Amino acid sequence: MWRAARRLSGTRTARRCSNNSSVFSTTVSSQPNLPETKPSARLQEEKRRRKRDREKLVLSSPHTNAEDDKVNWSEKPKIVYNAHTPPGTKKDTSLPFPSSYSPDYVESSWYQWWEKEKFFSPEQHEQLAHGEERTFSLCIPPPNVTGKLHLGHALTVAVQDALVRWRRMQGYRVLWVPGCDHAGIATQTVVEKKLLREKGKRRQDFTREEFLQEVWKWKNEKGDEIYQQLRMLGSSLDWSRACFTMDPGFSRAVTAAFVRLCDSGLVYRSEALVNWSCALQSTISDIEVDSVEVPGPTALSVPGYENKVEFGSMLTFAYPVEDHNSEVGVSTTRPETMLGDVAVAVHPDDPRYQALHGKHCRHPFTNRLLPIITDPVVDMKLGTGAVKVTPAHDHTDFLLSLRHSLPRISVIGEDGTMMPSCGQWLEGVKRFDARQMIVDALVEKKLFRGKQDHAMAVPVCSRSGDIIEPLLKKQWFVRCDTMAKKAVQAVEDGHLEIIPQHFTKTWRNWMSNISDWCISRQLWWGHQIPAYQVQLTGSSSSAEEKWVWGLSADEARRRAAVKYGVKPEEITLRQDPDVLDTWFSSGLFPFAMLGWPEQTSDLQHFYPNSILETGSDLIFFWVARMVMLGTELTGQLPFKQVLFHSLVRDKYGRKMSKSLGNVIDPLDFIHGVSLQRLQEKVKEGNLDPREHLVALEAQRKDFPKGIPQCGTDALRLALCSHKIQGEDISLSVSEVLNCRHFCNKMWQTLRFTLGVLENSPAPMGTPEEMVTEGSMERWICSRLYSTILQCEQALEVYEVHAATFAMYSFWVHSLCDVYIEYAKPVLLKQDKGTVVQTDPAHSDITKTVLFHCVSLSLALLSPFMPFITEELWQRLQPFRSDPGTQTSLCLQPYPRSSQLVHWHFPEVEKNFLFVQEVVRVTRSLRAQCGLTKEKPDLWVECSPSQARILTDFGSAVLTLGRISNFHISCPDGADLPSTQSIPPPKGSLIGVVDHTCRLHLPPQSGVILDQQLLQLSQRRSKLTPKLEQLLDRLRSSDYQTKVPDHIQQQTAKKVLALQQELKTIEDQMKVLEKI
Repeated sequence: MWRAARRLSGTRTARRCSNNSSVFSTTVSSQPNLPETKPSARLQEEKRRRKRDREKLVLSSPHTNAEDDKVNWSEKPKIVYNAHTPPGTKKDTSLPFPSSYSPDYVESSWYQWWEKEKFFSPEQHEQLAHGEERTFSLCIPPPNVTGKLHLGHALTVAVQDALVRWRRMQGYRVLWVPGCDHAGIATQTVVEKKLLREKGKRRQDFTREEFLQEVWKWKNEKGDEIYQQLRMLGSSLDWSRACFTMDPGFSRAVTAAFVRLCDSGLVYRSEALVNWSCALQSTISDIEVDSVEVPGPTALSVPGYENKVEFGSMLTFAYPVEDHNSEVGVSTTRPETMLGDVAVAVHPDDPRYQALHGKHCRHPFTNRLLPIITDPVVDMKLGTGAVKVTPAHDHTDFLLSLRHSLPRISVIGEDGTMMPSCGQWLEGVKRFDARQMIVDALVEKKLFRGKQDHAMAVPVCSRSGDIIEPLLKKQWFVRCDTMAKKAVQAVEDGHLEIIPQHFTKTWRNWMSNISDWCISRQLWWGHQIPAYQVQLTGSSSSAEEKWVWGLSADEARRRAAVKYGVKPEEITLRQDPDVLDTWFSSGLFPFAMLGWPEQTSDLQHFYPNSILETGSDLIFFWVARMVMLGTELTGQLPFKQVLFHSLVRDKYGRKMSKSLGNVIDPLDFIHGVSLQRLQEKVKEGNLDPREHLVALEAQRKDFPKGIPQCGTDALRLALCSHKIQGEDISLSVSEVLNCRHFCNKMWQTLRFTLGVLENSPAPMGTPEEMVTEGSMERWICSRLYSTILQCEQALEVYEVHAATFAMYSFWVHSLCDVYIEYAKPVLLKQDKGTVVQTDPAHSDITKTVLFHCVSLSLALLSPFMPFITEELWQRLQPFRSDPGTQTSLCLQPYPRSSQLVHWHFPEVEKNFLFVQEVVRVTRSLRAQCGLTKEKPDLWVECSPSQARILTDFGSAVLTLGRISNFHISCPDGADLPSTQSIPPPKGSLIGVVDHTCRLHLPPQSGVILDQQLLQLSQRRSKLTPKLEQLLDRLRSSDYQTKVPDHIQQQTAKKVLALQQELKTIEDQMKVLEKI
C-alpha cells in the first residue's frame, strides 16, 4: 500500500510510510499482532534504480550477444504421424522409423493412450510386479481457471512430473492430483467484460443467481483450457480426481473449515483497513496489487476518469497551531485524504516540538481540533519530524490510532467518491477530482506551501488497473499468531522440512511477525461466507451486530436459537453477501482434494501429502496458509517436505509478469512462434506506454527470428537442467534448442541401434543376466552403473539438474561419442583400414550391451522426457525377452544401481580416462598433419602400467584414434612381452599426454611444413601463459602452508606435463625447421 509523505513547512524531505497492505490485516479486536516495520526509502530507491537499469539494458544493449550468436536455426521439415489411431488406442510403432526427430510425430497419440489406460492412477499400482507398499502424493499448485500457463508453471510441472514419474517407476503408489482455482476476482472480471462486450450489460443488471449462471457457463466453455495445456506438457496427473475449488465437494470442505475455525475462535469479525478496488467494489489481497514505480510527475490512466491522473508530486500545506502563534507544515501525495486527518504526530524526544506537546492544530475545513501526539515510531531525522495522521485511509496511521485511541474518519466511499463527512462542497466528487479542489481551497486560505516532484510507488489493482484505496471496513479475519507459532515449531522440530534450507530463516522471521488475515471479498463469484446476521422478531434494532455460522442456513438458525434463547421461528437470517478470499480455499487444497472432512479412503492413504513443490514466491501467500490451516483442521501437517524452486526471469533479470509484457507461453517453445505473433501478444495486453516500448524492444532483441519449434521434451529437459534450488532461472532459446538437438541425437542413436539389431537371431535377455566381456563393454556398463547411481543420489535430494546432467553426459559423451563410434566397425564391418575384432560372438555381445545401454538410458530419462522415451522404448520391445515388461515405459521399473553391481568396474573407468586422453592427443596430432581419411601408425612412449592399459583397450585406441596400428615402448621400464620396442621415426610429430606418456606420429607426405610450424607456435603461445600462471602460484610465500598437499601434488604434475609438452614443441619446431 502507499500513503502520503509528510514534512514540516519549509522542508524538502518527507517520510513515506510502509506500503504493505493487509491481506494479513490489523484488526481492532483482542490485541492483534501489530508489526511496526519502518519503511526504507533507501530500499525503495534501490528498487527503482534496478528497474531503470534493467530498462536501460533492454533499450541500449546490442541486438545480439555471444550466446545469441550460437543460436543458428532454421525451420525443420515437419514429419507428421498419419496412421489411423483412434484417440486412446496405442500408437503404431511398427511403421518405418522416420529419418529425423520431429516433435509433431513423437508427441502424437501417446498421452491419450496413457490417460485412457489409467496409467497415472494409483490403482495401477496393484498391477505392478515391482510395486512397493509406499505412497507418494502431492497436489499441483492449482492454476487460475482464467489463466494460461507461463514458464513458471512449466517449471513447476516439469519438476513435479519428473518426481512423480520417478516414484511411480520405483513402484510407489503415486497420486498426483490436478486442480484448478476458481480465481474469484479474475474470473468475475473476465465474465463482466464479456457481458459488457457481448450484451452491453453490467453485473448490476443481473441478479446474483443470474450472474453466477453466466460465470458457470463461461467456465464450462473455457475452463478446461488450462487442463489441456497441462496435458500437452506431459503431466502424469490422475484426471479422474481433478479438483475444481467450486466443485460441490470442495465447497462443502470450505464451509466446514470456516465453521470449525469460527467455533474455535480463530475466525472473527472486526473492523480494519483493507485494500479496496473501487472499480471492482471489492477487497483484494496483496498479491493482486502491483506496485507501479513513478520517478516523478506521471500521468496514469484510472478507470472511471476521462483524463489521466497525475502521480509523483508532493504537496505541502500548513496546519495552524491553536492558541500558539505558529504552524506545522505537512506534506502529502494525497491531499484528498486530509479531510480525514485526526492528529499530527511527533517524536517525544524531538526538542523542536517540546513546546507543542499536548497542543492542537485547527483543521481549516472541518474546524476540527487535531491533537499533537507523541510516538517513538516517528523518525526525527526524516523531514522536520512531524507527520499527519489519517487512520481511515492509511495502514501506518491506523496502527497509531490504536495506540492513541484516535477516531477513524472515513472520507472516501466504496465507489471512490468523497463522503458526506467532507462537506457539501465535496460530497459525491470523485476522489482524484477532489484533489485539485482541495488544493485550490488551501491556496485560497493561504495555507498552501508548494509542490515538488516526488518518486513514489503507486499501488494498482492488477485485475482492473484501478488505484488501490485503503478503506476501513468490517470484515472476517483469521487469527494467525497461534497457528503461526505451531508452523514455526514444526520446522524447528524437524517435522516439516523446507528445501532449500535457507528459506527456513525466511519462514521463521515472517511467521513470527504475522498479522491477522482478512478473508472477506466483496464479490459474487466464490464461496459465499457461511455466516448469517441475526434479526430477532420483536427486538429493537441494536448497534451491535449479531452473527452465527453453520454448515447450512438451517444449522445456523438452530445455533442462533440456542445462542440467543429464542425459538427458531422467531429468527430472521441474512447470509453475508461477501465471499471468502480465494487463498482460503486454496489453503485447504492438500486435504480437501482428498475428500475432507469425510474420512475417505484417499484421505487415509495419501494424507499427509509426501511433498509440496512450488515457486518460492508463494511461501507466504499459499504455503504458510496450507500449513496453518492443515495443522489446525486435520491435526496433521499437510505435507512432510516443502521444495521451493527458483523463479523464472527474463535475460535482463526481470521477473516474468503480465505488467511487464515479458511472459513467455511454454507452448511457444513447444510449437514455435514468429516474432510478429510475439509482438501481437504484447499489443493485446494493457501495458503502460513505457513498459509497452520496453517489452517490444526486448522481444526484437531476444527473439529476432521468433522461437523455433523445440517440442515438450526439449523444454522439460531444459527447465530441469537448471539448479532449481539455486539462483533464479533465465531460460534462453539456445538452451531449449540444444535440448532439441539432444532429442535428435537420441533419435539417431535408436536408428543405429535398430539397424544393427535387425538381424539378431535371439532376444537380448535381461541386464541382470548379462555378463560383460571385453574392456570396452566393461567400461560402458560401468559408466552406466555410475550414471544410475548419480541419478539415484541426485533425485533423492531433489537435485534434478544433477540427474539430467549425468544422463545427458552419459548418452552424448560415453554412449554416442565413444562406445557407438567404437562399435561401428564391430557391428557394421565397414572399417577395413583398422584391425578390429569382428567375430560373431563379439558382435553379439556388443549388440546386447548396446541394447541394454540404450534401453536403460531411456528408462532413466523417461521422467524428464516422457514422449520421446516412450516412442523409442516401444521400438525396442520386439528385441526384449523379459515377459514381465510393462506395456508402457512409464510403468517400467526405474533402473536401480543395486541390481547392477556386477557392472561396476571402477578401475576400468579410471583407466579409460587415460585412454581418452591418448585418443584426444592422437586426434590433435592428426589435425596438425591435416589428416582426414589416412590412418597412420602411432608410436607410444609410456610407463609399463600405461602400456598395459593401452593393450587392454587396443581396439578402442585404433578405432577412436583413427590409426592403423600403434607401437608401445617403455623407456623407464622393461618392455612388456606384448609390446614392440621399435623406435619412432625421426622427425615425428610429438604429442604429450602427461609427464610419462608421449605420442609420436611419423611425418606424412603432402603435409605443409609451414602450417605445422604455425600450429606448433600457436600451441606454444597458448601453453606458456598457463605454465607461468602455475609457477607464479608455486612461488607465492604462503603456498606451502595454505595449499593442501593433494592440491600441491596435482599442481606439480600439471607443471611437469606443461614443461614436457613445451620442450617437445621446441624440439619439434627445430626438427621441422631443418627439413
